[in-house]
Amino acid sequence: MASRDLVPVSSSFHLPVAQMRRVFHPGDVERKLAKLPEREYENLRNTYQRMIERGPQRFQVKPSGVPDMAALYDTLPNFTEVLDDVKRHVALAQDSRDGLEVTPMLLLGPPGIGKTHFAKQLADLLGTGMSLVPMSSMTAGWLLSGSSSQWKGAKPGKVFEALVDGEYANPVIVVDEIDKASADAQYDPLGALYSLLEHDTAQNFTDEFAEVAIDASQVIWITTANDERSIPDPILNRMNVFQVDAPSPEQARAIARNLYQGIRAAHDWGQHFSEAPLEDVLDLLAQMPPREMRRALMTGFGNARLAGHDEVQMADLPRASAGKSRIGFVQ
Repeated sequence: MASRDLVPVSSSFHLPVAQMRRVFHPGDVERKLAKLPEREYENLRNTYQRMIERGPQRFQVKPSGVPDMAALYDTLPNFTEVLDDVKRHVALAQDSRDGLEVTPMLLLGPPGIGKTHFAKQLADLLGTGMSLVPMSSMTAGWLLSGSSSQWKGAKPGKVFEALVDGEYANPVIVVDEIDKASADAQYDPLGALYSLLEHDTAQNFTDEFAEVAIDASQVIWITTANDERSIPDPILNRMNVFQVDAPSPEQARAIARNLYQGIRAAHDWGQHFSEAPLEDVLDLLAQMPPREMRRALMTGFGNARLAGHDEVQMADLPRASAGKSRIGFVQ
């Protein structure tokens, strides 16, 4: 494919290929494969053969211009500062042969305000694929960096999979709840990030399973956390940290309205309902954390359909459980 061809994606614009980028050296793989004992390390052998068959070249893509991000600003009004930063990076890459590079970012804020949802929306906007790494479930660092081929059930890590098995040299990798990584783990779950978040060292990142250097320097890193106090300073210093506040009452109403309209438009059954939600319904939804709004709306749509309503009414929405705290608003 020519270096300026367009690659269609699911978002509202196209991503031209700035260049093809080599993410590993085939000679390194061939040497590793040649040294493997016969009839041993079948998974590792298959991995090397897959790498050779697929080849080392991956698309390094970028937006053809600064995209229309109005919908994201409307849907995620409390992420304005983060969206502004992304727009600046995109502006630098437009009208050039440089690929899109985004400084690793940490989205810091209380639970339920939409940090992970934002990361997914941004990955869809950039269109280069996304991998989600939930740190709250990690007991070792192998999810990022792979586990030794000497271990039973060993396999490559998420970074290796995103680059070697994916199509792009600059995929989005979301490290969710980075502050929940177990500090008692025998293997430091955050250890791989010390090199991965540094551009120079990430160019020669070695997955512990494959033991072949790969170029992870173009990965777009988005991390989320509720509390930065458990995150080591050397990790924090490698990222742009954005404090994301809970939405104001007006922002919460806007989020609820956009969610209603988005759900309605995305489903054929949405035609049975009015285009705009009732004001009292918005008032109730605005008291919920953004992550709960969608669940409440889906319940409301279902109850309204059962009752034969063409509008979601207050009685159709689930009530917050007693004793379940609601998110605070920014005044």
